[in-house]
Amino acid sequence: MPKVAREMSAVEVKRLRHPGGSGNTVFPVGGVPGLMLQVTPGGGRTWLLRTMVGERRREIGLGGYPEVSLSDARTKAREARLMIRAGVDPVEQRKAARSALTAAQRRGLTFSAAVDRYLPSKEGEFRNPKHRAQWRSTLDTYAKPVLGDMLVQDIEVAHVLSVLEPIWLTKTETATRLRGRIEAVLAWATVAGHRKGENPARWKHNLSALLPKPDKVAKAESYPAVSLKDAPAWFATLRARDGMSARALEFAAMTAVRSGEVRGALWSEVDLDEAMWTIPAERMKAGREHRVPLTREAVALLRALPRQESSPLVFPAPRGGALSDMSLSAVMRRMHADAVKAGESGWLDSRTGQPAVPHGLRSTFRDWVAERTTYPSDMAEISLAHTVGSEVERAYRRSDMVEKRRCMMRDWSDFLAASRHSNVNVARISA
Repeated sequence: MPKVAREMSAVEVKRLRHPGGSGNTVFPVGGVPGLMLQVTPGGGRTWLLRTMVGERRREIGLGGYPEVSLSDARTKAREARLMIRAGVDPVEQRKAARSALTAAQRRGLTFSAAVDRYLPSKEGEFRNPKHRAQWRSTLDTYAKPVLGDMLVQDIEVAHVLSVLEPIWLTKTETATRLRGRIEAVLAWATVAGHRKGENPARWKHNLSALLPKPDKVAKAESYPAVSLKDAPAWFATLRARDGMSARALEFAAMTAVRSGEVRGALWSEVDLDEAMWTIPAERMKAGREHRVPLTREAVALLRALPRQESSPLVFPAPRGGALSDMSLSAVMRRMHADAVKAGESGWLDSRTGQPAVPHGLRSTFRDWVAERTTYPSDMAEISLAHTVGSEVERAYRRSDMVEKRRCMMRDWSDFLAASRHSNVNVARISA
């Protein structure tokens, strides 16, 4: 048992001073065995309780003086000794309480805050700012109104379902991507210590039991396409239009690439002498370099384009920078409107009856390969920059069949122009 010190008064404790020299000095203040006031050479003062806990000697901090008064220090010391007598180590209990508090504070994170903290760690996976914005926009549009203010630790399957069910049957592809993004955010929250338990957005053996399989309720989104029978007439009408957007759309039709890849095309990617356009991996949806063989007509179109010394873009906007996302769509809308005004049906998708859009031109190309040619389907899929075959098959496929595809694209160009010897009108490009 510690020696019982004389019980000091509050005034005596206030007068205690460090005697000088290095190191801390402790003064027994009495009232509770082992209660000390520790004084540093700089004048700092804290309360300590020196005692045995089991077979271990402990120095238990009870707070600073004068924030903790002499009376309060004696009360804390008595409580600590009672805990020890009951078999509880006050130091270990304090550590456990601090850890529990820290864990609770870390778990107290809203879904919106989790998205904000998770996205920077994922930035390296995004090919460009647009993809990052799309990733975020789906969460903001559909998940945030329901989950945004909820703590991630409180989100359950029912909450995730309330986000997905309204769009699962009508916007299946979007809903599927949204589910995966919610799952990714909650997985990060779990690993980071903000929640525990199973991920409520997991598909397998979870939401798969509550929602129909995506491929059973909706086919892949199909963009309205120019019908094959109308394609040559549509192409001739397009060629008669002025403007950089019309030329970009014409080039997109001849190459069967995505409009975004055309709008972002750089002169440094194009070799006119070799008639080859090489789109780098960072600009491709699949994240792989894509070579596009250019036909004689495509090369002629490019050679006729005016070049802006200040811009590396092949198809710059009139006021500089890239053409907007809607510029090519606007050309097609005006073409359709003009046809309707002339008393015609316009340029409609043969399946849905909807006006054709730029992305649908890729479907027109794919239909042409399937219905009007004997070219292998794999060759068409490679031209569209789609993933072809299994992972093993892709590992062994060394060639992108670019020279064979050159022949196919020449035939496609001839089909659009309706004549192998048709000349490209290259004098209609306005700034």
